[in-house]
Amino acid sequence: MGLEVVVDEIKAKGDREAAAIKAAAEAQAKEIVNEANLRANEIRLAAEKDADTQADRIMIREVASANLVVKRDFLNAQKELLDKVYTSAAEEIANLPADVHAKAVRELLKESAKQIKAGVVFTNARDEKAAKEAISGLKTLSGFTFGGITDIAGGVVVQSTDGQLTLDFSYQTFMGEVWETSLKDASEILFG
Repeated sequence: MGLEVVVDEIKAKGDREAAAIKAAAEAQAKEIVNEANLRANEIRLAAEKDADTQADRIMIREVASANLVVKRDFLNAQKELLDKVYTSAAEEIANLPADVHAKAVRELLKESAKQIKAGVVFTNARDEKAAKEAISGLKTLSGFTFGGITDIAGGVVVQSTDGQLTLDFSYQTFMGEVWETSLKDASEILFG
């Protein structure tokens, strides 16, 4: 019987040690699982935060892109309207009565004579007669000749006889100068 007691004691001690090892292992496993859960939660929160940040960035990019498209379309519409205004103004000038164009040609030739003493005058077909009449009728234009028709909406282009100087007193040139200096004002009037 003495051996059985020793065996039972060893067995009991082994069971206690096994239970202690098992309890320690379970506690360690529980701690590992808790740490893993905490880490998984941290990863999940970080991933959610990253996803939110990415979504915000995408939203900001998309909004900025949409704003650029709207702004570009708005600017294109403004430009189109300004181009229509310019074209309309050019048409209005072109459709003025013949006597207005004749007077303009005469005055522009007088101005040319102040800058060039002798030269060749070019006009469009409509203003040819007015230019020839001014050249033959005004003493200050005695050094000028009619050079022919050129592609302008109105006004005159005068070239010095030596070809060194050309005065562009065409309607397009005047309109371009006025347009450039008045574009900001026109934009403010049209678009506020």
